[in-house]
Amino acid sequence: GYFVEYRITCPTHCPNLLQFTADEQEAVQKRTFTKWINSHLAKHVPPFEVKDLFDDIKDGVMLLALLEVLSGQKLPCEQGKKLKRIHWLANIGTALKFLEGRKSAYRGSPIRLVNINSTDIVDGRPSIVLGLVWTIILYFQIEELTSSLPELQAFSSSNSSLDSSTSSTDTTSPPVKRRPLPPLQGGARKALLRWVQQTATKCLGLDVKDFGPSWRTGLAFFAVIRALRPDLVDMERVWRRPNRENLQEAFLLAETELGIPQLLDPEDVDVDKPDEKSVMTYVAQFLKHQPIRKQSVSEGQPEEVREQRKSQRELKMWLEQLEKEAVHAQETEGSLAQQYQVSLFKSLQVQLEMKRKQVEGALQSTQRDGILTVDQALVKQAWERVSNRLLDWHLELDRSLPAPLGTVGEWLHEAEGALRQEITVQQAHDITANTVHRALEQHKVSVEQCTGRRRCFCSAAHRSKP
Repeated sequence: GYFVEYRITCPTHCPNLLQFTADEQEAVQKRTFTKWINSHLAKHVPPFEVKDLFDDIKDGVMLLALLEVLSGQKLPCEQGKKLKRIHWLANIGTALKFLEGRKSAYRGSPIRLVNINSTDIVDGRPSIVLGLVWTIILYFQIEELTSSLPELQAFSSSNSSLDSSTSSTDTTSPPVKRRPLPPLQGGARKALLRWVQQTATKCLGLDVKDFGPSWRTGLAFFAVIRALRPDLVDMERVWRRPNRENLQEAFLLAETELGIPQLLDPEDVDVDKPDEKSVMTYVAQFLKHQPIRKQSVSEGQPEEVREQRKSQRELKMWLEQLEKEAVHAQETEGSLAQQYQVSLFKSLQVQLEMKRKQVEGALQSTQRDGILTVDQALVKQAWERVSNRLLDWHLELDRSLPAPLGTVGEWLHEAEGALRQEITVQQAHDITANTVHRALEQHKVSVEQCTGRRRCFCSAAHRSKP
């Protein structure tokens, strides 16, 4: 259960005031952050799922998988069932070095991880794990998405002073011992809050001044949904309902109509001081559905940049649609010949290959450090998902061929997979050397398997001669 402290005050002031302890605040963040992580790990190939955040993150495997999904980059990772603590520390160290190598979209300076080290993560210290995940959410979601809003760029750059001193969670969130946060957090928080005010709540007369108590009634969530999809919300009906009912329906509506995962539970928000970090994590997801507003070049981003972003989003949507068609076609029953010829497999494969050059062009980074933007990373994720879907389907079809063709087809897929494997050059040369060595060993095994299977194939072919 959760630790809840009941504080009874004088009836003339505020009777029976319910206040959560730090343990409950920590539990809320843990639930929200776990759901956020799983919403991204579902896109990983293969998909992963975090069940206990403090325990499952210890070996660094899921942490590196999360960073791969968010960044669109391949990261080296020690994997296996018999990993020891030294391997855990190596994986966490790789993740932290990668994070420190990223740059702020606001200031261009590297991400600072203050008092977050590998040992504390491996030991599963709750405050440090939550602090690390919050840093990832802040930089990879809230900062990236708010900085890409043209109408907020001027505001964000001129108002990047520290704002966390006024946050309602400063005394209630599980603290991570660290120096005052850099100006970035204030800028990202202010930009997100200003987006909510300008696009959703101001026109309805709602006073949303924070990411805590202002969201308790659920009205602010409906206002954001209404700003993106006016046809979904009847505010006249919403005004008259109790908090829990509003919160439950708003979260369900956002999930079913906008595809936004339910990171929050109504009982976590319908309290005196909802956790600001959890609410910010959820609200920031709505930014992905913000339509690109037509502007002059002087108003915000250059026309060329806006067109690139539009093209990347359209390409991502096309890839997602192709993946849906592949899933539907693969589930259609039929003979082996029908699946090869009639089930659209060849057609889908040709369509994907025709888009290859366009995808490669879209993934050419325009940033100085060569790091992909959020839109580029999403395109890369969509491309990898549909590519792997068709590869798995192809392997399934080849395995169904009569012997020995099925065995040979399976080997060909394994060999192609080894050739496609990316080797990321690391600053630590010993890590790079180990990665190359493992790749060479895998290639050596593949060659030996090829020789054996070729003999098997030739022998079978010889026996089949009249």
